[in-house]
Amino acid sequence: MHWGSVLEEGGAGMVRPYFRTHGRTRPTRDLPVETLVSTTPRGRAVVRGSSQEESEICVLCRTSQSVAEVAARRRIPLGVARVLLSDLADRGLVAVHTAKIGAGNRPSLDLMKRILHGLSTL
Repeated sequence: MHWGSVLEEGGAGMVRPYFRTHGRTRPTRDLPVETLVSTTPRGRAVVRGSSQEESEICVLCRTSQSVAEVAARRRIPLGVARVLLSDLADRGLVAVHTAKIGAGNRPSLDLMKRILHGLSTL
């Protein structure tokens, strides 16, 4: 099996997390789980150099999604989602929206309810 093929874990057909991120474990941006991301006009266009995973995230984020929702909907670890979203943001394919802060320097209750609802529908 060569590196360009899908690596399987225990025959389950799962791609190992480090394979998806080209071995990187840290995003270039701070992306808390409640951070919202949405696809930019550039991200809606077919962009060369995007992997299938990146393209699918761009399609998913045509409606704003939290980092947690992207991870859950794509069934990828949160750390992998952060690295991929950070890469997409660095390339201008997704926009990162700063969450509204509620009392005590925490995300707003409305945002947390939205995230909870989105995760519970999965």
